[in-house]
Amino acid sequence: MGRATSLTLPSRRRRYARGGIDHGADGSDILNQPWAPHQTIARTQRHYGMDWLRIGAFALLILYHVAMVFAPWSWVVKWPVTYSALIPPMALLTPWRLALLFAVSGYASRKLLMRSASLGGFLRSRNGRLLIPLAFGMAVLVPIEMWVRVRGHGYPAGYLHFWALDYWRWGRFWNVGFPNWEHLWFVAYLWAYTMALGALIAVVGTGWGDRLLTWLGTGHRLLWVPPAALVTVRLALMFVVPEQQGLLTDWTGHAEYWPMFAFGFIVAGAPAAWPMLARHWRPALAAAAVTGAIVVAIELRYPADVQPAHMIAALNRAGRVAMAWWMVMALFHLADAGLNRDHRWRRPLAEAVFPAYLFHHTTIVLLAWATLGWGLNPWVEFLLLATAAIAASALAYAVGRRVGWLRPLIGLSAKSPARPPL
Repeated sequence: MGRATSLTLPSRRRRYARGGIDHGADGSDILNQPWAPHQTIARTQRHYGMDWLRIGAFALLILYHVAMVFAPWSWVVKWPVTYSALIPPMALLTPWRLALLFAVSGYASRKLLMRSASLGGFLRSRNGRLLIPLAFGMAVLVPIEMWVRVRGHGYPAGYLHFWALDYWRWGRFWNVGFPNWEHLWFVAYLWAYTMALGALIAVVGTGWGDRLLTWLGTGHRLLWVPPAALVTVRLALMFVVPEQQGLLTDWTGHAEYWPMFAFGFIVAGAPAAWPMLARHWRPALAAAAVTGAIVVAIELRYPADVQPAHMIAALNRAGRVAMAWWMVMALFHLADAGLNRDHRWRRPLAEAVFPAYLFHHTTIVLLAWATLGWGLNPWVEFLLLATAAIAASALAYAVGRRVGWLRPLIGLSAKSPARPPL
């Protein structure tokens, strides 16, 4: 289910006469892009398992951000008491949660490219779907979080004064750096990776992905070569460049997230990837469990901002990167083998993911800050924050999807599509 099928190609003349889009004898579409002359891509049935994987990943993201209020690590707003019991589950989730999101986004990008008439059309579409919500979030949502940040350092003015006069600055202000993506850094990175991918395709086409996957499919290379390469690059950068978020500064992040994005892109265009993942998912999951145990042990021994020795820190980073690769492998297979089925809730949930991503973080930050003095039980506070984040996300989607001019602002297509975007 959800995999490409081989189709008999029409003549070359007919393909180019119709702008690169052909229809097979069975009515299926074939996309033969002039910028990728050796890659003929079949339009395939939607892979429901990848939709469910994306939905689940963002649901975990909401719970993760709520838990950050109570966890020992620093965050925007902190509960008066932190709980070390949160370290093991969050340490097991942290290494792979973002890698999975980038891998799923890479998969979705390939599917969107398949449905586009040209590479330029694909890139223009992604510009609109990513940059418009990013601009909206930076103008409307991020200022709320930045106001909470400076209030925590003693800033006296109200929000409207802050937004009108103090938010639009560059540099340090009340010990907070401006400008700041806050949680929208993911959208900025995803846009940058998509543009880099477009440039790569324009130069060399898409055949590089198939050739790489063919090579990795020999023996057990898929299981050990990518994590070995990722670990090598990560450790080489560890003591050379700072771990600093930013498009032009986060080289350690790019060294992990870009390959994950590219992996998802390759898998979406290669039916042969699924049998490879099915062959390796069990050892991948076992390896992820071992590295996860190492990461948890280190985080428990050196909690929060305690700095371990260089060798321990290197082991921690290596374990995280390797665990991310193996978890993505295992989860891709599980999505294909166990979740590739439709349900009436899949479509609205898949479409609601982007609005939920935009609104959940701001809701958690603002409500956590507003309720710090209420003296609530931490369990009550956790449920309050989680419920509010989900409710705000659902409300944003329910309202935004019905108002045409709001749809692009919250990451939806300008018009309601027959199918929601991946």
